[in-house]
Amino acid sequence: MRLLRLIFLSLAVGSLAAAPSPLTRDQVLADLARDLAAHFNLEGELQLELPKGWIPPAAAADHWRVELAEYPLLASSAMLVRLRLFGDGALAADASLVLRAVHGREVWVARQPLASGAIFDPSALETRRVDLFRERDALPTSAGDRGFIFARGVSAGRVLTWRDLARRPLVRKGDLVEVSVAEGQLTVTMKALAMESGAQGDVVTLRNPESRKDFVAVVTHENRVQVRF
Repeated sequence: MRLLRLIFLSLAVGSLAAAPSPLTRDQVLADLARDLAAHFNLEGELQLELPKGWIPPAAAADHWRVELAEYPLLASSAMLVRLRLFGDGALAADASLVLRAVHGREVWVARQPLASGAIFDPSALETRRVDLFRERDALPTSAGDRGFIFARGVSAGRVLTWRDLARRPLVRKGDLVEVSVAEGQLTVTMKALAMESGAQGDVVTLRNPESRKDFVAVVTHENRVQVRF
């Protein structure tokens, strides 16, 4: 008798779990956020809010699918989207909605005043969560390393932006740098005068001190460049 009762309860619970259900606001938001974040390649957390007047389809279904029929041109704090709602594979409704959105992400903030020309150092910074839709130029914590310097002074407590940084020059105008020229197994090195500054990967102009002829090379390391054919 006890076994039969357990079987009956198991069947009843399974029947309730499989019962058709209406489309919930949470599912719509979750599906739209996932789709929009993937489409616009947004890192961080995308939070969406539906208009209060939105009414879900009256039908119930075992499986609901939310499909974006038309994407907005740009991800922003307010987006107009067209979507289709499918219940058990059948189209249940078409809708056009204005979504309110927040793109939350951790960004760098100056913990102390930072001088122009200082090397980027995370120990002098702290993090803060901001809405990148409102602060689009904010520098996320996934960016920035010691290959950058501060292009201008930054006051304490200010959110860093991309405009605050510049790539750190490894070759400086007026310095003598080591030039390597490789051809096959043969490598020749010489000294040359840098006619301009450059960061890693930049092509800079140099001058041969003996012939006074100018040539170009690629910055590879600190005070080192390479001539590439």
